[in-house]
Amino acid sequence: MLTVTDSAKLELKRMLLEHVDDPEIGLRLTLEPPRQFGLTLDREGVGDPVTEHEGAKVLLVAPELAAQLDEITIDTKDTPEGPKLVISKE
Repeated sequence: MLTVTDSAKLELKRMLLEHVDDPEIGLRLTLEPPRQFGLTLDREGVGDPVTEHEGAKVLLVAPELAAQLDEITIDTKDTPEGPKLVISKE
């Protein structure tokens, strides 16, 4: 099961609000070749696991991708440029 930490939820919401103010839009986790994760703006799809934070849909994941994310954690790491999302295996 995918775990999203509270700090990652906060950062995802910040990123989302930089681009949209539509509550029906969230950030979708994607997997691009060669196994690189990305985020795109999208609407919730049927069966999508959704992570919410303070009423916002901060992370959407397609069911077929969610099945591959067992023991994966999304967190943040402090950098000189500010917090950055990091994905790690538990």
